[in-house]
Amino acid sequence: MADPKETITIENVVASTGIDRELDLQRVAMDLEGADYDPEQFPGLVYRTTDPKSAALIFRSGKIVCTGANSIDAVHESLDIVFEKLRALDIPVGDPEITVQNIVTSADLGEELNLNAIAIGLGLEHIEYEPEQFPGLVYRIDDPDVVALLFGSGKLVVTGGTSPDDAAAAVDVIIEELDELGLIG
Repeated sequence: MADPKETITIENVVASTGIDRELDLQRVAMDLEGADYDPEQFPGLVYRTTDPKSAALIFRSGKIVCTGANSIDAVHESLDIVFEKLRALDIPVGDPEITVQNIVTSADLGEELNLNAIAIGLGLEHIEYEPEQFPGLVYRIDDPDVVALLFGSGKLVVTGGTSPDDAAAAVDVIIEELDELGLIG
């Protein structure tokens, strides 16, 4: 069996930052080419970058959330573009700290899983499994502090981590626990 950790792919990185000043989003939206701002639909201005691909959600408070990037480096590159665009509008930005809030990854265990047996084996304190509601098993792992969604196909999604290492550690925990229960090859 191939190492499932080698199949880990970052799907989305969410990070936050802020520029410590209130913004007139209406003015920024008018001056920032490509910005979307419809306060009746969403309270923030949305500015998308294409290379790297991401969306920056800019709020009146000066808080900025970057989502949709596929690596931590891409988050930093995207936010640097946003900062430069704001500076070009004569908005002082400084050098804001960027905090990774969530990394969503996917992986493949390489074999089909019996989710009913896994739900019973792992116990209800860490598991939610209601196949009529959602086809995946929700597994809350304590260390690392993440949530894994396991699917019958053997594919899984890990969310809640703040480092790519969290996904690898979660895959290790899942493989070890399923192996102890005799539920994986």
